[in-house]
Amino acid sequence: MDELAYALITPYSIQKSRTGGIIGRLIAHARLTLRAVRMMVFSEEFVDAYMECVCPAGTEPPIEQAWRRYLDENLRGKPTRPVPRCMLLLFSGPDAVRHLKDDVIGSFTELPVGDNVRGTYGDFIRDGDGAIRYFEPAVITGPDRPTNLQHLDLLAKFADTDGGILTGRCKYPPGSNVQTCLVMLKPDNFARPSRRPGNIIDVFSRTGLRIVATSLFHMTVAQAEEFYGPLKAVFREKLKDNVTAEVHGRLKDAFAFPFTMVDAERTAEFLAERNAIAEFNRIVEYMTGVNPDEISDPELKKTASRTRCLAMIYEGPDAISKIRSTLGSTDPTKAEPATVRSDYGRDLMRNGAHASDSPFSADRERKIVGLWEEQGPSELKEIIESHLRGQGR
Repeated sequence: MDELAYALITPYSIQKSRTGGIIGRLIAHARLTLRAVRMMVFSEEFVDAYMECVCPAGTEPPIEQAWRRYLDENLRGKPTRPVPRCMLLLFSGPDAVRHLKDDVIGSFTELPVGDNVRGTYGDFIRDGDGAIRYFEPAVITGPDRPTNLQHLDLLAKFADTDGGILTGRCKYPPGSNVQTCLVMLKPDNFARPSRRPGNIIDVFSRTGLRIVATSLFHMTVAQAEEFYGPLKAVFREKLKDNVTAEVHGRLKDAFAFPFTMVDAERTAEFLAERNAIAEFNRIVEYMTGVNPDEISDPELKKTASRTRCLAMIYEGPDAISKIRSTLGSTDPTKAEPATVRSDYGRDLMRNGAHASDSPFSADRERKIVGLWEEQGPSELKEIIESHLRGQGR
């Protein structure tokens, strides 16, 4: 039976823009399935309860004290500090708890090693007398199976009240043009375990913007058709010249009479709509893994999906222009060096990521992917509760 394990990226790691590097390690090196992602800002009630069960029985007292002190100082909101945003990731698979903890995240060590997440991004420093002087775990996870179940139980209780869409929670300089921008890492980034999703997030960290919402998103055919609907008209006009050239090239010598470019343009007018629909359907199939032509019942389109995307909301001053500049041109071959699409794009469709191009688009797209406002229990909560029921809890 598969186990469910979690990784909680700490506020310090997020504030220092280490999020992408850590996610890259977690996805690439964990032989597990990523099930859900959610931003969290924990309540006093959660932190109080978490402190009581963070360590398993028999933990070395200095370690347990360090953990309690760390949670108390770093997970609680304080007026003089940035909002303590955490990112919670759920993974499932065989031996998930031990594998994630021991093989990927790692234990604390004073040795200068970089073969796991904590070795690279965490710190653990003792004084000469053995007292712990500095402690930064970078990522928090269940230390063993029984304790992991306790943590999951607690996370399920607070998943909806303490997490989700955190827009408007961060502070910015007076007069800032604060915007939100939806960024979506496309399905080919998740075709197999790799560092690509984390590396792309790391590129976006150059903007200095804050991630205020995340969702591991299974785009349905209905959502894709709504999301990319505006492209139909664009395809109809922009691809007309391509259709004209294709028609003329194929038919110019096919008849006993001259087939001119005027004839080709007239034919292209007739074919433009069908060509636009065909191109549009290619994008829908790429984003969902489902050919919309194969679904005749509109109701089935509301659930049809075979792919995963990672949707994120970035917030901050002039967020849209900063994200679009870092994303790069739609065509990866023309994208500026060191942009997302220059480094990770393959073609016009498989170009790494999507980002909103205006405040209007950001609002429209957020509503489609479900990152506009909270709507019922989160998927993360449902996944944890289903697992706990299977464990008889």
